[in-house]
Amino acid sequence: MRRSKELAKRDLRRIKRKRRIRGRISGTAEMPRVTIYKSNRYLIVQAIDDTKGHTLVYLNTGHIEDKIPSNIEGAKKAGVMFAEKLKAANIEKIAFDRNGYKYHGVVKAFADTLRENGIKL
Repeated sequence: MRRSKELAKRDLRRIKRKRRIRGRISGTAEMPRVTIYKSNRYLIVQAIDDTKGHTLVYLNTGHIEDKIPSNIEGAKKAGVMFAEKLKAANIEKIAFDRNGYKYHGVVKAFADTLRENGIKL
């Protein structure tokens, strides 16, 4: 019982951070908002144009043939793949939305890989 209360508190803190971040970040067609969601198995990343409410580029590591895990190495592989998709859509500058997650580990590895592949955050 105690474990579920701790998880609930942690999730509430993440949602609170998420709302605070979303109040400041918005994406356009020229500079979309890139949001990341991480589960225990996969990463889901989207580039969103908030003015129209459209997803411009999408990547789910669970839907790829060689499923990429949700760890730091997987985040680096996903970052390379997502950077290629962004470049194919002529997007070179993004607003990074960490979705309430702390900026370390998987989220940091993904963002650093995007920078290394020529995407400006």
